[in-house]
Amino acid sequence: MREKVQVAVAGDVAEAEEMQAILRAAGIDAELQTGQDEGLSVLVAETDLTTAQEALEALTEPDDLIAEP
Repeated sequence: MREKVQVAVAGDVAEAEEMQAILRAAGIDAELQTGQDEGLSVLVAETDLTTAQEALEALTEPDDLIAEP
C-alpha cells in the first residue's frame, strides 16, 4: 500500500469532488478525507504528488484569481 499525501484542501464537498474528478481524468487515484477544520483533504499517492499538483494547476479555473470589474 502506498503512502497517501495531501495535494489540496477543498472548501466544500462539491469542490473536493471536482478536484477528485480532475485527478482521475489525469489517471491519478485520489481519496477525500474530512479535514481538521471545515474543509476536505484531497489525498493522492506520494509518488503521484507532483503530477497531481500539475494537473490541478493546469485544469483549475483561473477565474478564481481574477476579480470581476
